[in-house]
Amino acid sequence: MAKTIYVLNGPNLNMLGTREPETYGSATLADVEKLCRATAKSAGLDVVFRQTNREGELVDWIQEAFFKKAVGIVINPAGYTTTSIAILDALLAVKMPVIEVHISNIHRRESFRHNSYISKAATGVIAGLGVEGYALAITRMAGLVGVKTKAKS
Repeated sequence: MAKTIYVLNGPNLNMLGTREPETYGSATLADVEKLCRATAKSAGLDVVFRQTNREGELVDWIQEAFFKKAVGIVINPAGYTTTSIAILDALLAVKMPVIEVHISNIHRRESFRHNSYISKAATGVIAGLGVEGYALAITRMAGLVGVKTKAKS
């Protein structure tokens, strides 16, 4: 039975590909999901991939990951990065590896984006590498949970 990781996406990420392409690129959320699934498959991991515009739903999914015995969470909290103590508390409660991902470099943007509540619970943070940051996060998660990725040929 393969180990499962949750890839959770916050508000407005459903608009990838059309929303501010100069900041977020042209890849769609479907493209991101395909990338995540392919990367996870190469590591023998299963992925639960979700997106919501609702904070409470993200909290529910974080708790679900715990109760379903997922081995880790990759999260792009989007607009909740700088506002959600509820998501922070949920991540702290589940005590599993968490990698925070941002498509853009939040530290080169408006100053209000520089403080991440989520980082306080994250094992690692990837920002500014575009959607490829998701693949890097999954590859690192595989290492954190003791799974080696297969070399691409």
